[in-house]
Amino acid sequence: MSSEMHRRGFLSIRHLLLHAGYTDKDLYYDELGKPHLDGECYISITHSYELTAIIISDATTGIDVEKRRDKILRIAKKFVNYESDFVENQENKTSALTVIWGAKESMYKCLGQKGLGFYDHCKVEPFELASHHTVSRIDFNEIQLSYDTYFEEILEYTLVYILPLS
Repeated sequence: MSSEMHRRGFLSIRHLLLHAGYTDKDLYYDELGKPHLDGECYISITHSYELTAIIISDATTGIDVEKRRDKILRIAKKFVNYESDFVENQENKTSALTVIWGAKESMYKCLGQKGLGFYDHCKVEPFELASHHTVSRIDFNEIQLSYDTYFEEILEYTLVYILPLS
């Protein structure tokens, strides 16, 4: 942990675990770097600059927090496929793209399999920013999964988390 920011992120995750009733010993990482909790619950972890978040659920889940930056407009072609027409019609493209990125990052964290691509395998249904909800889908080899996708803007960040569609 060479950077101060990385050390703070590490410690804040441990603090959130304690707040949720877990200890550092309850958390472990698999060979792909995906976090797990001892027991029946699933966990996903995220941090961006000075914000850190975890989600703990009885179902597989993923979470992402991203600082909203105009840089996302330049890199969108790398992760926006299915969603391109929808994004073009958005008044706030930076916010919409940040939600899409967060949803795809959350799906990647949830599935935890090598080869899953944001552009080719992860899809986000059109949404209104004010709704704070959409549906996301993974179509990867024989795997087809759908997720309720929740999002909100907090300060200059966007928080996105997913849960299996019920």
